[in-house]
Amino acid sequence: MREYSFTEARQHFASILDEAKREGIVCIKKRDGESFYIKPAESKASPLDIKGVDLGMSSSEIVDVVREGRERKYS
Repeated sequence: MREYSFTEARQHFASILDEAKREGIVCIKKRDGESFYIKPAESKASPLDIKGVDLGMSSSEIVDVVREGRERKYS
């Protein structure tokens, strides 16, 4: 973990954020000895977010299949 002075952090804030993203954590120290740690936040993805599935069909083909299923008469 790399340490930066408060002045360095203020002057190069964007690059320090990039480093925190790459390395996991960065320390910023003030003159009075106080330390602050910057680390990337975990993303909060919804459990309902799922990747799409490529069926190899066009949207019109999918609509035709759904309509065909609705028209079936069950005896």
